[in-house]
Amino acid sequence: MQDLQKIVNFVTKTNWLVLLVAGSAGLMMAPVKFAMGIILGGLIVVINFHFLKNTLKNRLNSDAVLAKGRSIVSNVLIRYCIRFVATGVIIALLISKHIVHPLGLVIGLSVVVASIFLATALELKRIFFKEAV
Repeated sequence: MQDLQKIVNFVTKTNWLVLLVAGSAGLMMAPVKFAMGIILGGLIVVINFHFLKNTLKNRLNSDAVLAKGRSIVSNVLIRYCIRFVATGVIIALLISKHIVHPLGLVIGLSVVVASIFLATALELKRIFFKEAV
C-alpha cells in the first residue's frame, strides 16, 4: 500500500510539473489560443485528478467501507459522475465559444496521462533493474 501511495504522490506532483512545462512551451512556441488550450486543459484535468484522489482517499478507507458498505461506493460514483458532467460542460463551453484551440485542449487534457505513463515507466525500470541485480 505504501508503494501505491508513493506512486500516486509522484503522479500528483508530476502533473503540475508536466503542466508547467507544456504550458510554458505552448506560450513560447504557439499562438495564444493554442497555449490557452494547453493550460486550461491541463488545469481541468489536474484539478479533476486532485478531487478524485481526495474523494477516494476520504471515502474508501477500510473502516468507512466496512461500516457503511455500498452507500459509500455509490456516493463515490455519484461524485465521479458529477465531476465528469461538469468537466464535459466546461470543455464544450471552451470549444464552442472559441476560447481555446481544440488540439491545444487535447494536449492539455493529456497531462495526467503523461504523468501516469512516466510513473509507470519509472516503476517498471525499478522493478526490472531491481530483479537484474
